[in-house]
Amino acid sequence: MKIGFIGLGTMGKNAATNVLRAGFDLTVYDIRPEAIQGLVAQGAKAAASPAAVLAAVDVAVTMVFGPKEVAEVVRGAQGFLSGECTGKVWIDMTTSSPFLMRDLASEFGAKGGAAVDAPVTGSVDAAIRGDMPMFVGGDDAVIERVRPVIEAMGELRKVGAYGNGYVAKLVNNQLWKIHAAAIGEAMVTAKLAGLDPLTWWNVMKGGAADSFVLSHDVPSIFAGHYDPSFPIALCLKDLGLIQELMDKVGTTNTLTEATHERFREAGRRYGVSAGEMTVCKVIEDDAGIDLRVAGDWVKPWEVTHI
Repeated sequence: MKIGFIGLGTMGKNAATNVLRAGFDLTVYDIRPEAIQGLVAQGAKAAASPAAVLAAVDVAVTMVFGPKEVAEVVRGAQGFLSGECTGKVWIDMTTSSPFLMRDLASEFGAKGGAAVDAPVTGSVDAAIRGDMPMFVGGDDAVIERVRPVIEAMGELRKVGAYGNGYVAKLVNNQLWKIHAAAIGEAMVTAKLAGLDPLTWWNVMKGGAADSFVLSHDVPSIFAGHYDPSFPIALCLKDLGLIQELMDKVGTTNTLTEATHERFREAGRRYGVSAGEMTVCKVIEDDAGIDLRVAGDWVKPWEVTHI
């Protein structure tokens, strides 16, 4: 199979690199020409538009910022629908709206293509290693056809019909953001009450309070960089989509809205390019303390491919 990859941001460039490492013929596109250069240097081909990518490949993968950007890739003047879609498979890995994406997949299908949704979870280190869990929705036969491409980037977790991947990703991120906001309150409370932050972290892991965020992301607080590989801007985009989903299905969103407001406050104070865990810095600064811990804390974006 010939593979195309559109969207070479922090996660996308690493996912695309793993597709190339797996031996696939790869064509890439990004709205930023400089983002393409590293992959071209490794053997990928460059394309001038999403339509040009689709024309050159059997399977096109997209991983862009959000719904607006995906819609442009598909419906834009030089998007997928402007060209030939028959026999093509589109894998979308963007965190997006299941409502919009089901419409886009239907339009792509009406022109002879087939769509699979495969949003990812995990951090940039998982993208580098190629072991990102991927919430994969779509027709089983189509998923099996592109399984080698998906497994070059991460772990395939089937979630049923197309669109369910976006739902799984949004509720995954809902819990992730709530955990992140709550961790700041817990850490500051523990330190003010006399419990050393590193001791607190070590004894929390493996217990009822543990989570991926606690185990993986607390070192970014200790180090003081708060993980800029996933900025507040993306957190706010995701939380907006989560709120939209909850509003549409008509469920209570009290905790999610409180978390959303905490991230808004972090964005106001530190800027939306600040790292996701600055949501905890809000609590630190209000309490007049810091949670720095000396140590060799590996930055997620500096891990190496295995």
